[in-house]
Amino acid sequence: MFASVAVVVTLCFLPLLASCSPPQLTPGPKKVVLKSRKLPPGSLRRRTLSPSNVHLKDYFNGTDLQWFGDITVGTPPQHFTVVFDTGSFTLEIPSTQCGAVCDMQRKFDPSKSSTFVDKGTNGTLVFGTGVGVDPVQGDNWSLTVDVAQDTVSVGGLTAKGVQVLLIVDQTPTFSPDPFDGILGLGPQLVPGSVFDSFVNQGLPAQVGLFLTPERIGHAELTLGGADTTKFTGPLTFITQPSSTGNWILPSSGIAVNGKTSNTLTSNRTIIFDSGTSNLCFSKATTEAIYAMISPDIKPVGDFGAYGIPCDKISDLPAQIDFQFTSQSGSPFNLTVPSSELNVGPFRSDPTICQTLINALNIDIIGGSLLKHYYSLWDVSGSRIGFAQNGQFPLSVCRPVTSIES
Repeated sequence: MFASVAVVVTLCFLPLLASCSPPQLTPGPKKVVLKSRKLPPGSLRRRTLSPSNVHLKDYFNGTDLQWFGDITVGTPPQHFTVVFDTGSFTLEIPSTQCGAVCDMQRKFDPSKSSTFVDKGTNGTLVFGTGVGVDPVQGDNWSLTVDVAQDTVSVGGLTAKGVQVLLIVDQTPTFSPDPFDGILGLGPQLVPGSVFDSFVNQGLPAQVGLFLTPERIGHAELTLGGADTTKFTGPLTFITQPSSTGNWILPSSGIAVNGKTSNTLTSNRTIIFDSGTSNLCFSKATTEAIYAMISPDIKPVGDFGAYGIPCDKISDLPAQIDFQFTSQSGSPFNLTVPSSELNVGPFRSDPTICQTLINALNIDIIGGSLLKHYYSLWDVSGSRIGFAQNGQFPLSVCRPVTSIES
């Protein structure tokens, strides 16, 4: 659930949802801008909260789409499930004011919460992509929200008087989701947000993610640190080059099956987003990668999707290595295995299988890679750490055998 810009609705909101182009917010009345703050590296803070683990469920539909877990909102608590999204900062859940389009999700009833405060502000959130791997078509992913405050609890941690965006309408594209909402865990501490409240109470400003393929299960979120039982070896950290409101990391190149090309050897900054299901790159990069996998991968439709006949995809080698330099100066790879190439058949033509990269106007790495590593998102250090989890260990950069023009 990618976020790229800060917009206004009584918050500094970096929009969410698996998006590879910036969502837009059309604010209602009573706009108030709140500045985000970063925790200075090495700053001392009396810790009164210990790290907490949250079990995550997997939304699988052709591929692993999202991982979500339990929270409560209000007094007494009302129960919801949310995607924990490193691509945004705010919490959105459906309200009882949302009609039939929200009937598949649980709805928050403000009248039943003694701690609820209506802030009298509303707005519309328009997303660049949706929950899954299908590219957005126009504005077919959007929410209408009212801004409120209430008590939120996650994994035994409680945040009082924090901002909650109540969904009062949504496009039908959201309706099938098996989770209720989204809780943002972006790279800055935004006053009034759930995570900022936890940090103000002494929780370390870190988030550990153990995302796994459905066949493995046991996915987990750790608020306030890393669960060292979920990975082996040390964490290798990459420092963010700057603060743009997104988790971004610099990459020195991409290799496919041990080979690269002039297009793929370019330096680039890539957004890392736990709420994006697959990968998104520019059209030039996307097609350069696919050209090194199979000439049978072709565009499908006009919105950035690609596909290949399903009977040709199962045995295709499609290992994609992304090259990075660690905080200590050592080069290493993060790898998407060949098994991620197929994200499932198109509904419009089940004989054609969609491939994992969408061509859009920004570079994002999502679940297709993250579910093969343990990751620690360190707000205080402005960095992300990775450790061995699953098929691929962290490794020095594998040699590139050739450069194709």
